[in-house]
Amino acid sequence: MSTIFDERKIQLEAQFKKLIEKNNSQEALGNGVYKKYINPVITAEHAPLAWRYDFDAVSNPYLMERFGINATFNAGAIKFEGKYVLAVRVEGNDRKSFFAIARSNSPTEGFEFDEYPILMPETENPDTNVYDMRLIKHEDGWIYGIFCTERKDTRVPAHDTSTAVAQAGIARTKDLINWERLPDLKTKSDQQRNVVLHPEFVDEKYALYTRPQDGFINAGTGGGIGWGLCDSMEKAVIESEIIIEGRQYHTIKEVKNGQGPPPIKTNKGWLHLAHGVRNTAAGLRYVLYMFMTSLHKPWEIIATPGGHFIAPRGKERIGDVSNVAFSSGWIADSDGKVYIYYASSDTRMHVAETSIDQLLDYVANTPKDGLRSFTSVQTIHHIINKNKSIKSS
Repeated sequence: MSTIFDERKIQLEAQFKKLIEKNNSQEALGNGVYKKYINPVITAEHAPLAWRYDFDAVSNPYLMERFGINATFNAGAIKFEGKYVLAVRVEGNDRKSFFAIARSNSPTEGFEFDEYPILMPETENPDTNVYDMRLIKHEDGWIYGIFCTERKDTRVPAHDTSTAVAQAGIARTKDLINWERLPDLKTKSDQQRNVVLHPEFVDEKYALYTRPQDGFINAGTGGGIGWGLCDSMEKAVIESEIIIEGRQYHTIKEVKNGQGPPPIKTNKGWLHLAHGVRNTAAGLRYVLYMFMTSLHKPWEIIATPGGHFIAPRGKERIGDVSNVAFSSGWIADSDGKVYIYYASSDTRMHVAETSIDQLLDYVANTPKDGLRSFTSVQTIHHIINKNKSIKSS
């Protein structure tokens, strides 16, 4: 029996080492806006062996996996102490999600998890599930983790075992190791997911992008990206919120939309990455899109390129929840490069590389959605005619 244990351990460690040390490379051409990297940067297989296996030959003679990891996705991102850091949503085979920090010297490969996942403190009303953390380095000196906290909806009949209530959980840290849990955000909405803290004070208050909904899944009369202010994050209460980026019929954001990571500040405005959801015969389709808000009034939209920015392609469309692209994190480096960390199909994490200049060009010069087939064709005609005039000149 010890031979089985020893042989499996050697093979598991060799396989894990090969995965961590695997080089990543860009796609050949890309679309001019960004270049995707070919390999995922984090997968379930990146979870440390010590999380998954009991390495005691007496209690686990066959070296079976004792705690299975189903998926790693929807990671917040930050540059911290010179390293690229992801706060990954890790989902076990038991369907419970938790957070774990992965770090690398490179933005595109070599990510390794910290020894322990985050043991997130609970509030007086314990979370059933926590997920999709956005990391925000705020000008008040704290790093905030804003995430979804999910609990069973106790207002429904006992036989309804799927209805839930989602709200915005809040935690803060100075070192990404020790976390202080704060009370959940309070708003007038029954459901709040995809809440993101603005990195700077606005009118000496904390500003948050929200996503009020009537139901856990369905937006109902709610939905859209909201905006609200509060006096303190230690007891965060938004008395009034406005929708700054709403849903729209027959677009990529028809069913739902929400803020992705915190916006990036540029000299021309705040760059926003968001997700949009539409319905199809095969189910919901999640894509990423962009917009830009005013530098001095970050609730006012000044640029809205039409269509999706990143959509699931090829193998990205296959996974635990298929046909999904979702992002909770990106990193703007000091050299102007931007690394977009996005998940595919609620299963794995990818990265795409672009730059501030490219993103500003994209949001400023990509045509808006004209909202009708006729206007879409008009846009194509305009591009064709412009190209013809260039040829003839």
